[in-house]
Amino acid sequence: MERTEYQKLHDVEDEMWWFRGVHANLLAAFQWCAAGANVDRPLLDAGCGTGGLLARIGRELPGRTAIGLDVEPAACSAARAKSRCAVCVGSANSLPFADRSLAAIFSADMLCHDNVDERRTLGEFHRCLVEGGLLVLNLPAYDWLLSAHDRAVHNVRRYTRRRLSRMLEAAGFAAIRTTYWNTLLFPLMVLRRTLWQSGTRTSDVMLYPAPVEACFRAVMRFETMLLKRGVVLPFGGSVLATAVKA
Repeated sequence: MERTEYQKLHDVEDEMWWFRGVHANLLAAFQWCAAGANVDRPLLDAGCGTGGLLARIGRELPGRTAIGLDVEPAACSAARAKSRCAVCVGSANSLPFADRSLAAIFSADMLCHDNVDERRTLGEFHRCLVEGGLLVLNLPAYDWLLSAHDRAVHNVRRYTRRRLSRMLEAAGFAAIRTTYWNTLLFPLMVLRRTLWQSGTRTSDVMLYPAPVEACFRAVMRFETMLLKRGVVLPFGGSVLATAVKA
């Protein structure tokens, strides 16, 4: 991403409703799978950005070693300061980790970037996970929703549950579970991305007025509760997936 977008991410990811929602959902997905094995192996946040998710992993999974990786050195510095975890500069296309060295990998909206080879990266995830290791992914949904926001953050593709499941299976993963989320606010998202972004060159990453943030956070908490109960949401702005290295 552009450095201006990294700065926006750093400034708002701890408070903005969407980031709070995606971080909660990724951790809920991790806990669905009871991924407590291999506690001696670290967890990786691949494409950690400025460290919001990495910091939350550290808080909510005490006793686990979490590390981050991002291609942008300045983002890595910010992530180290925010999370107090080890963070390395590198590309997910060629992970700088040994075979079978990681217990789990989190990745939030990274496979969709223009400099990421999605098949090669999934192969690297599979290589670095231990047998039975867990992959937890979040990705934007539906190619027809590509918009100015995506261009600003260098997203070049979006996904469906079916497409993502097929990619994970082709990469050697099993026990694949997928769901959409950001379902209740999806009509507003469609309107904003299709009608209200004409001419804009920036992303939607921003804090909204406090009453709006409070309302949207409540919606996200409700959806996270549904996901924790195993509900598969039929559509939404993002796809959440878990998969196990077979």
